[in-house]
Amino acid sequence: MSRQIVAIVEDNPDNRLLVSIVLGDEYDTREFETALEALDAFGEETPDIVLLDIALPGMDGLELLRLMRTHRTLAGVPVIALTAHAMRGDRERYIAAGCDDYVSKPIEDLGVFKALVAAHLAAPRR
Repeated sequence: MSRQIVAIVEDNPDNRLLVSIVLGDEYDTREFETALEALDAFGEETPDIVLLDIALPGMDGLELLRLMRTHRTLAGVPVIALTAHAMRGDRERYIAAGCDDYVSKPIEDLGVFKALVAAHLAAPRR
C-alpha cells in the first residue's frame, strides 16, 4: 500500500525541512516554496493533506486555499494552516476561510502536531 502524501507549502526552507523530517517516517512529503508551485503539482498528484503557510510570496496561502476549495479533486483535501500569525482570532479566521485546522509556528509540541496530522488523514473526506 502506498503511503499518504503530505504537501508542505512553506517559503521558509528550515520550516519545510523540519516538517519533512518530523513526518517523513510515516508519510511521503512533497515540499513547495510557493502556492503556484503547489497548485501546479496538485494538477499531477493530489495530496492527502496540505500543510499551508499563509504568508507566501506572490499568491498567499488563503488564495491557494480558495482555489483548492473550488477544484473538483482538491476540494475535500484537508488543509492545516501552518503559520506564524498567532494573533487572537486568527484560528477562527482561518477556519472560517476553509482551513480544517490551525497550527502556529514555531511548532511547540511535535508529538501533538503529528497526532493532529494523523487525525485529519484518518477522518473521512468531506
